[in-house]
Amino acid sequence: MTDRVLVYGVAVAGLATVRALLRRNIDCLAVDDSVDDTKRRVLADLGVELVESPSDSVLTGLISASALVAPAPGVPESHPVIEIARRTNRRLVTELDLAYEWESARPGGARPIVAVTGTDGKTSTTLLTAAMLESGGRASVACGNTDVPMVEALDLDVDCFVVEATSFRLAFCESFRAEASAWLNLAEDHLDWHESMKSYENAKARLWSHVRENDSAIGWIDDPVVMRHLARTRCRRVTFGLESADYRVVDDNLVGPEGEIAPVDGLSRALPHDLTNALCASALVLESGLADRRAIARALPEFRAPSHRIEFIGEAEGIRWFDDSKATTPHAVLTALRGFDSVVLVAGGRNKGLDLGELAAEVSRIRAVVAIGEAAPEIVRTFSGRRTVVTACDMGEAVVAARDLASDGDVVLLSPGCTSFDWYDGYARRGEDFSRRARELIGARS
Repeated sequence: MTDRVLVYGVAVAGLATVRALLRRNIDCLAVDDSVDDTKRRVLADLGVELVESPSDSVLTGLISASALVAPAPGVPESHPVIEIARRTNRRLVTELDLAYEWESARPGGARPIVAVTGTDGKTSTTLLTAAMLESGGRASVACGNTDVPMVEALDLDVDCFVVEATSFRLAFCESFRAEASAWLNLAEDHLDWHESMKSYENAKARLWSHVRENDSAIGWIDDPVVMRHLARTRCRRVTFGLESADYRVVDDNLVGPEGEIAPVDGLSRALPHDLTNALCASALVLESGLADRRAIARALPEFRAPSHRIEFIGEAEGIRWFDDSKATTPHAVLTALRGFDSVVLVAGGRNKGLDLGELAAEVSRIRAVVAIGEAAPEIVRTFSGRRTVVTACDMGEAVVAARDLASDGDVVLLSPGCTSFDWYDGYARRGEDFSRRARELIGARS
C-alpha cells in the first residue's frame, strides 16, 4: 500500500479535491464512471492518472493499493467503491474531513467554521449567514455544497467559513465539526443516493457527531427528528422557531436570548421560512461570537434569497407570480404554500421516488393545480376530487392554464416537488422558462 489517495468522481468537488491534494504534495489517483474529454484533458494537464469505469475486481486492486478513498459527493452509498473500501478497511474521507483536518493544522491556528444542514433552506441560510458575517466586518466564504468546495475555500483570504453541509458530504464524516452548526429540518429526499430514510437521517446527524463542549448545536424546534438528535448533543443546545424557542419572533421582532435582534419589517421578504432562516442565521453568528446584533440588522434588509426560491416574477390583474423551481421535494412545496392564502400551484416533473400525496397537506391554501411533466398523473391523483386539476403538455401551456384558473388576489406558484430532468437539464432552466413565459403573459395582459 502507498500513501496515495483514490479520488472517485471528478466533477466539481472531486476535481477540487484532486487539486487540493496536489497542492499539498499528496499523490492521488482519479477514478470516474462517466468521463468526457474535458475531464481527461484537465487531469492530464494536472499529471494525474485517470481510470475509467473499472470493474469491481480492478477497483478492489486500486483501493487496496491506496491509503485513503475520497468519494465525491455524487457517489451514492450503494456504489461499489463504498462497499469495497469498507470491506478492505480503507478509510473513506470526505472533502469536509480533508478540509477540516488541514485547517486544524494551519500555522497560526484554524479559522472559525459554522455549518448548516437540512432538507430544505440550506443555501439561503448559508448565504444569509455569510452576509451577516460580512456585515460584521469578517471576510467569509459560503462553501461546501456551493460553487466553492471547502477544500478549495481553504486557500482563500478569509476570516471564517460558512459550510453548506449536505447529507452527501456528511455521510462518511469522521472528524468535521463547526463551532456553531444548525440543522434546519428533515423530510423525505435523496432516496436515490441514500439506502434508506434512516441512512439519510444518520448522515444529517453526523453534523453533531464531533462537537466539543463549547460548541453550539442549533435546531428547529418544530421538527421532532431534529429535536431528538439535538437532545443527545454534548454541547450547548439552542433552538429557533417562530414561537417558544431561544430564537423566535415576538411582537414583530426577531428576538434571541439576549433580547431584540431586528424588526421583522427590516427583512427584504418576510414569508414564514424567511423568518426561520433569519432566526437560524442569527443564532449561528451570535452563538459563535462572530457577529453582533447590529451586523444582523444591517444585513437583513440587503439580503436577497437565491434565484428560483419563491422568487417574485411580477403582478398583473391582481395576480402575483412566483418561481420556486428549486422546490424539488413535497416538503419544500409545503414550505412555499404556507406563505400564501390562495394559490394556483404548478407542480410535477420527474419524481425521485417521493410521496407526492404529501402535497395535499396544505390543500386549503390551493385554489387549483396545473400538473406538468412525467409526474403529472401522480399530481392529478393527489388532488382529484379535491381541487380543479388540469394537465399541461409544456411550460407555455402550463402558464396559460394557470392564468385562466387564477383570480384577483391569487398567487400563481411554480413549486414542482419534483426534479426537472424530464423537460429540462436543471431546476434553473425550468424556472427561467416559467419566468420568461409568465412575464410575456403578464405584459400582454397588462
